[in-house]
Amino acid sequence: MLFYAFARLLVLSSLLWAVVGARPFTVVAYNVENLFDVDGVAAYEDYQPAVYTRFHALTKLQNITRVVGRFEAGRGPDVLMLAELELDATPGKNPPNYAALLAQYAGVPLANLLVEKFTPEIADLPAEFLLLKALNDAGMTGYHVVIGDNITTLGSDRKQEITCGVFTRFPVKRAISHPTLNARAILEVQVEVDGVLLYLFANHWKSGAGDPEIEPTRVANAQTLRTRLDQILRGDPHADIIIGGDLNSQYNQKKRYPKMKTTGINDTLRSQGDELAVRGVDRDLYNLWFELPPRERGSDTYRGEWGTLMHIIVARGLYDYRGVQYVDNSFAIGKFAGLNMDERGLPVRWSGFGPRGGGFSDHFPVSAKFITVSAGRADRWLELSRASVESGDTGEPVKIGYAGMDLVKSAVTAESLAAGTVLRSPLFLGKIVRVEGVVAAGARLAVEFMGETYDIYSHDEHLRKKLREDFKPGDRVRFYGELGLYRDRWQWVIQDATWIK
Repeated sequence: MLFYAFARLLVLSSLLWAVVGARPFTVVAYNVENLFDVDGVAAYEDYQPAVYTRFHALTKLQNITRVVGRFEAGRGPDVLMLAELELDATPGKNPPNYAALLAQYAGVPLANLLVEKFTPEIADLPAEFLLLKALNDAGMTGYHVVIGDNITTLGSDRKQEITCGVFTRFPVKRAISHPTLNARAILEVQVEVDGVLLYLFANHWKSGAGDPEIEPTRVANAQTLRTRLDQILRGDPHADIIIGGDLNSQYNQKKRYPKMKTTGINDTLRSQGDELAVRGVDRDLYNLWFELPPRERGSDTYRGEWGTLMHIIVARGLYDYRGVQYVDNSFAIGKFAGLNMDERGLPVRWSGFGPRGGGFSDHFPVSAKFITVSAGRADRWLELSRASVESGDTGEPVKIGYAGMDLVKSAVTAESLAAGTVLRSPLFLGKIVRVEGVVAAGARLAVEFMGETYDIYSHDEHLRKKLREDFKPGDRVRFYGELGLYRDRWQWVIQDATWIK
């Protein structure tokens, strides 16, 4: 008995020794909600020169930088996997030399470049360089930048206007853009960490997570990735692989949308939540969402529900004692009070309203920590505390607690506003206001409040119908509404039936 105890102690000691002096690093996956450059050429309506100026770009770049700076005590993560960077609509003949551009503009802060020193040459800089410059100005230096190509598979019905990118401090050994159906190319970046090869895959699959008719496209996106993973894992079943990005899928897509016979993320990619299963043969990917309690899983919101569209998924090689290793239970959501998270705990999304715009993104970033280990033991597994399992996941979405909000305490009222206050401003977007007004005449359901007319809307179809039945033109009404802006129309969004008084 003493022999076995001593032997176990030797094994644990050797594994502990393997971690001593390990190289720790953080990986962040972040959808930055359409970061566009300022060349005046854009495919999206919201980013045309009349509504998206260099002042808007400066606000957005500075805000993204503030969020990224919350990781690693202001140093920023060593790996940043980004979605929704604009594919440069006016590219030069040669790929940008980011290091040379940083050197060229080293003495001039980004704010100066985009304001008083703005020139056509600066206007032509791509979005990813503007972000690199913003990070550099904030002391987050040393990044190599890799951007996905604008390529799609045969059968795709449109060109892509946005792409994925990877910012990494590790030396880049190789980069490959994998074309996929009707979505951004999947970007594979191979980096070297302490002499170890690490595969990074940045993704942005087809949107419409809850739509069964679109799921076959995400299945195709997942198959593109799975095919490449299988190729790597055949050569090395313990390869170190990190998959990140916006998969436009819930971590439990199969259970959340039972009408979908085959899902991209669960059936084709085979992402799953049994943490010990990765040690076996068939279930080689683990989705880090399962590290959190079910009620805490959420990086985005849609129609009153939390979603988990942003992902970090790891392969079995991250659990052994060779190369790169996942730091157990380090997965986290990058929501920061007073910054990119509002007082209700929701993402402060980007708005281009006003001369400078405001906000961050409709997604919180997600992060995870890793270390390098030197034992070289692919036959030893990381000991886990609270290893997760999939049992108990009903697939029910986590609801935003609109019904339980203390609206009397938290809502803005007309009486509390200073004389001359303009509600239609970035300052009040997303705020809950107690509205007391008269239902306006016309085909659209609207209310006259504080001298302005606002649409009335609810994401709940049944509540929308009830509002139309109950609110008649000329009626005096009182309700709580969240101030929104949709296609240049201001609206009050009633999130729950309890908001009607």
